[in-house]
Amino acid sequence: MKRFCCSCAAPLEIPDFKGPAENYCRYCTDEGGILKSREEIQRGIAEWFKSWQPDVDDEKALARAANYMNAMPAWAK
Repeated sequence: MKRFCCSCAAPLEIPDFKGPAENYCRYCTDEGGILKSREEIQRGIAEWFKSWQPDVDDEKALARAANYMNAMPAWAK
């Protein structure tokens, strides 16, 4: 069964994404496996969006990241 980060949906089977936490990738946690703040992860996801959608500005990328995060188990409302 494939496993994904509960914060950003990164595939946890890929070694580059695996971190110290069982349910979160290395980009969403600190060195101790503690989940980073929502704001920090939102900024990271926004930067990822901008990396493959170059016409997206900061404000739109942050809004898209917020919407995306609302669907993730760690951030669902």
